[in-house]
Amino acid sequence: MSLTGTPFLYTLIVLFAVALILPLALWTRMRGPKALRTAARMLMLLFAQGTAVALVFTLVNNANNLYDNWDDLLGTGNHVQQAANLGADGTGGIALKRLPKVRQNFTPATGPGMRDVKETQLKGRVSGVNAEVYVWLPPQYDEPAYRHHKFPVVELLPGYPGSAKAWFGSMKATQQLAPLMRSGQVAPFILVAPRTNLLAGVDTGCANITGQVNADSWLSIDVPKMVMDNFRAEPGPKGWATAGYSAGAHCAVKLAVAHPNRYMAAISMSGYNDPIGERNSLAAQNPTVRAENNPYLLLRKSPTPPRIALYVSGQPHDGYEAGVALEQTAKAPTTVHVIFIPKTAGGHTMALWRPQVVPSFRWLTVEMGQHHLRTRGATPHVPSTAGSTHAALASGTSSRAAAGQKR
Repeated sequence: MSLTGTPFLYTLIVLFAVALILPLALWTRMRGPKALRTAARMLMLLFAQGTAVALVFTLVNNANNLYDNWDDLLGTGNHVQQAANLGADGTGGIALKRLPKVRQNFTPATGPGMRDVKETQLKGRVSGVNAEVYVWLPPQYDEPAYRHHKFPVVELLPGYPGSAKAWFGSMKATQQLAPLMRSGQVAPFILVAPRTNLLAGVDTGCANITGQVNADSWLSIDVPKMVMDNFRAEPGPKGWATAGYSAGAHCAVKLAVAHPNRYMAAISMSGYNDPIGERNSLAAQNPTVRAENNPYLLLRKSPTPPRIALYVSGQPHDGYEAGVALEQTAKAPTTVHVIFIPKTAGGHTMALWRPQVVPSFRWLTVEMGQHHLRTRGATPHVPSTAGSTHAALASGTSSRAAAGQKR
């Protein structure tokens, strides 16, 4: 029975109802020795508590897309076939352009928010990762006017623990963005959500760690190649961006900073720079790997500033300071747009990040998507500079001025 399936949820509801009724019906009617009656009553109480905890956990898990299946929950899943030493560029010396095209079979994805989302199981030829990838195509993709058009792509990354489905389910990304893409307010992006929970019980930190996992190469090489081989997707870097929240935000920025030849922009919601921001991160266990996966240090030490644009939103002590640090160390042509979110907006939850989907994608449209809208004569909505942080968040303003007002 699926962890996130309706049958499992309904089963727990029934069991919880039974657990409540049993003590009411049998508490005073039990017969036998006192020790036996006491034991039976304790079992009824434990049954009630157990079903209540299980039901609450399942509701929270379904609402936040934390664990996809029993393997993720129990820590028995492993999606890494091998983790060879792939070198500094993550290719292992493989000539990527000479690799044969990856032809995938796609099936309709299931679950809340997964309407029109396609799913495939990808075996990464470079990374050695074998995991699922979800793809959503914009409304314009099948229109005759776009039959020869290549679309920009955004790679969506969840937090840890987190399901690749979270951006479609809990974040309601397609539900929010599809109408804006149809009206021309947001560019028609292909949305791609690859699995990031690759090893049991640990966060990979989106890093390449020889002998353990090549998560960076999975996300920045294998997944993009598969998408470009199967869909009308623009090549990187001009056609590719990343977006993430929490640990996924760290990953999104790190990928863009480390690989400006593969991505041109990144969206970060409540992220961090130092991998130690996630205590279960593999990338934080070794000082060298930790430094190599810190986007702040990568920017500071880069001999040539990368041509990338970063959108960083956060609350005090939850992403904002990390964004300011990136902004202060960045040099042209790197741009960093920091959005301050007051504590009154909520905590480190989906309720905080979900409203940021639209403003961040409006910003992304301005940064990299305008020409895609002009294909059909549409004029993108360019967010205006807001006079306050709250207005900036609501309108999607991404400017140094808006960030600076709140320091």
